[in-house]
Amino acid sequence: MNVTFYTRPGCPLCEDAEAMMKLAQEDVSLTWSTVNIEEDDEAHEKYMLMIPVIEKDGEVLLYGSIGYIDILNLFEK
Repeated sequence: MNVTFYTRPGCPLCEDAEAMMKLAQEDVSLTWSTVNIEEDDEAHEKYMLMIPVIEKDGEVLLYGSIGYIDILNLFEK
């Protein structure tokens, strides 16, 4: 599964979410493109209060405090 990961520098929740995504990669086929919302006005407007955000095909799958199990559950759908 390829997703878009919305983040920004200095965001502890974002760092935790990315660490959980890297951990999940050991068990599932997960890849992502990272978007820094501070460099993308549209993404900033849309997600500034929600980050980190994992999105696929325009649909928000997870946001906020994202854990390992949350990510694995995406593959059960």
